[in-house]
Amino acid sequence: MRDFKKLLIWQRGMEIVDKVYDMVPVLPGEEKFGMKSQITRSATSISGNIAEGSAKKSQKDYCRFIEIALGSSFELETHLLIVQRRKWVAENVICHLLKMLDEEQKMLQSFIKKISYGEG
Repeated sequence: MRDFKKLLIWQRGMEIVDKVYDMVPVLPGEEKFGMKSQITRSATSISGNIAEGSAKKSQKDYCRFIEIALGSSFELETHLLIVQRRKWVAENVICHLLKMLDEEQKMLQSFIKKISYGEG
């Protein structure tokens, strides 16, 4: 079993979760069970899948969970772009979150390549 807490991709994912939870209270009240729920679930899924994958014995299974984390990051990006289009949150807050997410996606993609070749 791998120590997922030492992985920078997991740590950065947790920072994204913190920023998301700081942001969602300003979303419209009618979005409580819609967009708020979707955003928090996709954000927590990034680090959650990294952690879950670390318990897998095979590199193939591990890689699959990192790929799921990457998919969750793209889902979160889409939700944030909707929030941005609707102007529900200050532009600087969304831009900062999108930048963090872009960096996380690049790191996840790099990590997938690394573990696909048996180095992870």
